Amino acid sequence: MAEMTDRKLYLGPKLRVLRRELGLNQTQMAEELGVSPSYLNHLERNQRPLTAQMLLRLANTYDIDIRDFTTQAQEGSPGELNEILSDALVRDIGIARDEVLEVAENYPGVSEAIARFYRALSDLRRMPGEALARGDRASTPLVAPVDWLREMIARAGNHFAEIDAGAEAIAVALPDDPNLLQAELRARLKDRHGMACLVVRGDVLDGTLRHYDMHRRRVMLNERLPMSGRLFAIAYHLCAQELADAIAAQIARAVPPDEDSRRLASMALTNYAAAALIMPYDRFRQAAEQSRHDLPLLRDRFGVSTEQLAHRLTSLNRTGARGIPFFMAKVDRAGIVSKRFDGEAWPFARYGGTCPRWDAHGAQEADRVAPQLIETLDGKRFLTLAVGLPPGAARGRSVIALGCEAKHAGKIVHADGIDVERDAATGVGPTCPLCERRACPDRALPPVTRALDLHSYERTVAPFPFRRV
Repeated sequence: MAEMTDRKLYLGPKLRVLRRELGLNQTQMAEELGVSPSYLNHLERNQRPLTAQMLLRLANTYDIDIRDFTTQAQEGSPGELNEILSDALVRDIGIARDEVLEVAENYPGVSEAIARFYRALSDLRRMPGEALARGDRASTPLVAPVDWLREMIARAGNHFAEIDAGAEAIAVALPDDPNLLQAELRARLKDRHGMACLVVRGDVLDGTLRHYDMHRRRVMLNERLPMSGRLFAIAYHLCAQELADAIAAQIARAVPPDEDSRRLASMALTNYAAAALIMPYDRFRQAAEQSRHDLPLLRDRFGVSTEQLAHRLTSLNRTGARGIPFFMAKVDRAGIVSKRFDGEAWPFARYGGTCPRWDAHGAQEADRVAPQLIETLDGKRFLTLAVGLPPGAARGRSVIALGCEAKHAGKIVHADGIDVERDAATGVGPTCPLCERRACPDRALPPVTRALDLHSYERTVAPFPFRRV
């Protein structure tokens, strides 16, 4: 609570949403909280800040998590809304920043609606002109399945309590050692579900890492799969059998808009369950904390890949037993993000690539963790950890990058030797078209929010000089 008392919290819209979700009017909620209706009205209209005492009353009365309640929503945030309103379609309106901030903070529902419309517009822009001409709109979802899945995971904080609990219950009877665990999972699949596991030659499964033969009830694993991949594949098929009800219930609650979204969600949540089985929540969280998030150590102890480990670290969001709120990205050498979990503080743009000054793009060594201290335009500092993935047909030259706010650096062994308060940090931006950092020599494009300031008699170090106002 100490951090909350250092700054005033104006959370009127979130308080109003909570009240409506509870089905209460202002008089009823005021009575339950022991305040006057007029005071509650002032809180909801952001005319009074929420005090620490009032936060405790809310937590005790309605069994809410204070951290969840005070954390800024991912969707409809000022950064995302500003990014959307910089689109060429509406850029000429010149909407002031204070207007964007007011809408994002006071009308989160409006902000989320705008974000959803923009995602639908982006999907339509990607549709081939021939498809539109043929009138194929009915067969094309307005929200792409991948975007819908990302929203669904973000709303859940990448934590699915029922699936985690189910996987943990299975793991209780299984060994900790990953080699013994794989043997036990194979035996469990065979004994309980009549499914055999076998490793086959790469030319038999050319272009496929694993395949389930439904007729012979065999899980066929490509010999090129490393041990971590084999363990994960077997865990995946076991969870598909034993946690099917929990996975289906979660999908039903999410209400996928189409069949592709449903199938994608089923695969993603079964992957989540497999990770939760191999890395059971409490044991994994304790190991992470005790090792101070030593990534190679954790990877070897649980027999997982760097990518699987990073995924799991972003999901430690259990009430009362949370881990560091990491964000994660899978990035290629050109800075293109192919996979992303935003966490609570993703410092880059949600649409498009990342900043070229972020060194994660160039990480090469698979066993070396490369830390970097970065600072955004608003002065916030983050610690990022980049690990190169081994080159291969399925992975290319990608990098896995984890990150968190710099205040968590003391809990991470890879940050030893970095003074997050005093050391120089690399200045980064959301992405070049949205970044207004003037002296950046790595800029690839001018900011869409500023007019160029070009002169034939002058050549600045930073490309694309632009006006301050």
